[in-house]
Amino acid sequence: MSLALPSRRLTRAAVTLKPIPQTQAATTHRGPAPRTPTRRPRALLHIRIPQRQAPLPAPTDPSTPAPPASRALRRDPTAMAAALDPNPRARKRWLRKMTIRSIRGRGRLNKTVKILRTERSHLAKSHFLKTSVKKLGPLARQIAGKPIEDAIVQMRFSPKKAAREVKRHLEYARDEAVVRRGMGLGAVDGKGAVEGGEVVVEDKKGKRRVVRDKTEIYVDQAWVGRGSYERERDYRARGQVNIMMCPYTSISVLLKEEATRIRLAEEREQKRQKKKVWVPLPDRPVTAQRQYCLW
Repeated sequence: MSLALPSRRLTRAAVTLKPIPQTQAATTHRGPAPRTPTRRPRALLHIRIPQRQAPLPAPTDPSTPAPPASRALRRDPTAMAAALDPNPRARKRWLRKMTIRSIRGRGRLNKTVKILRTERSHLAKSHFLKTSVKKLGPLARQIAGKPIEDAIVQMRFSPKKAAREVKRHLEYARDEAVVRRGMGLGAVDGKGAVEGGEVVVEDKKGKRRVVRDKTEIYVDQAWVGRGSYERERDYRARGQVNIMMCPYTSISVLLKEEATRIRLAEEREQKRQKKKVWVPLPDRPVTAQRQYCLW
């Protein structure tokens, strides 16, 4: 016996669709976000920031040429004062001290200033090389005191790994000294000839050298500088990892001309000649003589 189940009537609800109101599209800001105003540091309050000048108006007469763009924006020296003159009071004090010093000296130059004006020198520092001070130090001591070409030859045939980087740095320092300082150009303009053709000088280590060109470049000093360390991983067995500290070191060379070595040799010779001769007993008259013993 089957029971009749009530029939389910599917009623479709009437849904009214309302039109979506059209809203005005928001304009997107293109370009960098606006910056919020910040306070100026107290040390820069004395610097006046110039306002941006308005561009010049266009000429009314079409026959009159328009001004160039460089004249439209005039350069104000106070705009770069924060970088060029950060502390004007200290600068004025230093200028005042130097002026007083020059007046007291009555225009005379000391020995240091004379040497800086008459002799050329160039200091070149390399980038940090991936080596240690203990490995780079012997190379620096090896090239110190040698002519620049001899130092390059020594680094060319050296079995050390860091010698290749030192050779590149010496070549770069030599080229930079020739271009920026005008060193080593005696053979070109004929001003580097030595009187008598050649002269034998003794360096500060006691070694004798023959100089034929006063403008020849040589390595006066060479030293190394310790840099930062870099950490590298050393993967070992059984999943172990060791941390290695890899050092970085730079090398600096001070290049000078042979004229400086000749002057230093002459100064050492003059100092040696002025030195008093050592005698075992002083040559002075005998004083305080008595006719009897004093004990």
